[in-house]
Amino acid sequence: MSLPLGRRLSYAVGHFLNDLCASMWFTYLLVFYHDVLGFQNTAAGVLLLVGQIADGICTPLIGYESDRTPGCANYGKRKSWHLVGCLSVALSFSFIFNQCLGCSPQTPQWVSVLYFVPFIVVFQFGWAAVQISHLSLIPELVRCEDAKVELTAFRYAFTVVANITVYALAYLLFHMQSGQAGDMDALGPVDVPVFRNLALVVLGIGLVFSVLFHLGTVEHKSGLGEDDEHRPLLATRSTTQSAPLQWKCWLKQPSFYQVALLYMSTRLMVNLSQTYISMYLVNTLGLDKKYIATIPLVMYLSGFLSSFIMKPITKVIGKSLMYFVGLLLIMAFSYWVLVDGAMGQRVFGAAVLLGAGSAIILVISLSMTAELIADQTQSGAFVYGAMSFTDKLANGLAVMLIQTLHPCHTVVCCPACVWFYHYVMVIVTGGVAFVAALALCSILIWPIRIRPGRLSLVSEDAVTVN
Repeated sequence: MSLPLGRRLSYAVGHFLNDLCASMWFTYLLVFYHDVLGFQNTAAGVLLLVGQIADGICTPLIGYESDRTPGCANYGKRKSWHLVGCLSVALSFSFIFNQCLGCSPQTPQWVSVLYFVPFIVVFQFGWAAVQISHLSLIPELVRCEDAKVELTAFRYAFTVVANITVYALAYLLFHMQSGQAGDMDALGPVDVPVFRNLALVVLGIGLVFSVLFHLGTVEHKSGLGEDDEHRPLLATRSTTQSAPLQWKCWLKQPSFYQVALLYMSTRLMVNLSQTYISMYLVNTLGLDKKYIATIPLVMYLSGFLSSFIMKPITKVIGKSLMYFVGLLLIMAFSYWVLVDGAMGQRVFGAAVLLGAGSAIILVISLSMTAELIADQTQSGAFVYGAMSFTDKLANGLAVMLIQTLHPCHTVVCCPACVWFYHYVMVIVTGGVAFVAALALCSILIWPIRIRPGRLSLVSEDAVTVN
């Protein structure tokens, strides 16, 4: 039994603020600091790495605390952490996409970099708090596997809407600027107001939807959703595990590492392609800066449409095969970019493949994580936190490696970096897709499950804790 439509929608919009900010973070952070503010490639990479490390550290810690703390009064522990996260994001995000206050052209670049670090750390803490608390509600609100996939698909549908909103607003702001700026084709300091205004509008919209989430989502104090009222009296496969798994016991479960590798690979493909698509469009294909809004918009429109057909197809072929379909679409995109070095307007077709494939693998990877947690909701936040930790750390290190290998050391792109971004797009999609395929094969051979033999030590922990 799934939740009523109103409850599903109110839950789905709870990550909207995060999705809006993440869209700007991954798509425009390097572009903003390198092409607009004039930071060196390594300096821009350091800021993104700092953010990913802060997020990676905060995520498992918040997951652990979210599982063990009771929450604020009768508000519920997940929603309490969600509220703290929203306030942290609101107080920090607008400073990230703005000029250094008090800095001048003579200010050393390392001083400007240090200025942005505290805001990035606070933002990533808030983002992690919202993400983990929101994901942890899925196995608590619904028990049926189909309902979990459906709720995840609803959540991702609003993720796509958030990205579409950001890119549509960016296109509108660039279009409004066209009559005022002398050079409309190239990014530069003149575009600072565009990114600043975009960040402010994003915050305003996201906070409205966060309020709707808190008003419409009911968190049960016991961590049990409506489906528990309809559980059979006789134990089934998913209800036989009465002893709760504590956080350290997850580290002894092989399926925990299988899902973590799949989730990390999925996020690498989605986030890195989103991070470098703008650089690829501007520097490799030589397109106007308006395309850094229109091409990502096409990607997420494609992902939005695919999210609606995902549930019925997944019911027929299963989650693993559905994930493989998403991988095939991404590999097709990678091959297209590899063989068509000057695709020009054909990039719209390639963007459709990347958008649809990314939507499929992201939703299915989250569904597999919820399947791993099953009825172990008391430690669900730790699992999501651990998954996110691998994702954030891998993303940050990958971006720093790419930025370090960049052939240019100036703001202006040299001929060598034209092919650099070409191969970056191929490797971060096709190369990582191969790793994800290996993780998927391991799950097909050894399906996701909690090994009963590993639960012998859990009861003792449960007795000690309780």
